[in-house]
Amino acid sequence: MSESPATMETGSWDVLARAAADRSEGEESIVLQELLAFGLGGDLYALPVERVREIVRLRPITPVPRVPREILGVISLRGEIVQVMDLSLRLGAGASEPTRRSRIIVLHGDEGEVAGLLVDTVSEVLRVSDEAFRPNSSGESEFVAELCERDGAFVSMLSLEKVLSIGD
Repeated sequence: MSESPATMETGSWDVLARAAADRSEGEESIVLQELLAFGLGGDLYALPVERVREIVRLRPITPVPRVPREILGVISLRGEIVQVMDLSLRLGAGASEPTRRSRIIVLHGDEGEVAGLLVDTVSEVLRVSDEAFRPNSSGESEFVAELCERDGAFVSMLSLEKVLSIGD
């Protein structure tokens, strides 16, 4: 006859807890980061999923006078005004013509601010271990913080702080 949890001695619970701890010590816990992968000019880029508020289809963008060239203007998103940046222009690749697959990635900042990035396509959410990241030692772009190895290819992980800091 087995004991009910109410009548089980404290020592029995301790034995079960130690056994569970011993099992978990032998297993390595792999920390995975989630990244939103998107295409831009034929290249694959990524940014942390936790900074993405939503992804919306391209909609009419109202131009704003006297802003840097990479700022396309603003959109109204459920009554909220969101500034939209052409990420291709910001990265120095030149303007690309929007297509039906183009999307605006709406980001949220630490202090409630929002911004939109116009990209060519949004492909998937990547789950990547820390070991897959390599520093951007090539210096090819000041906006790329790290490179992430994925299926034999590299995905450029953007530094959102640098991408979004216009005129600072």
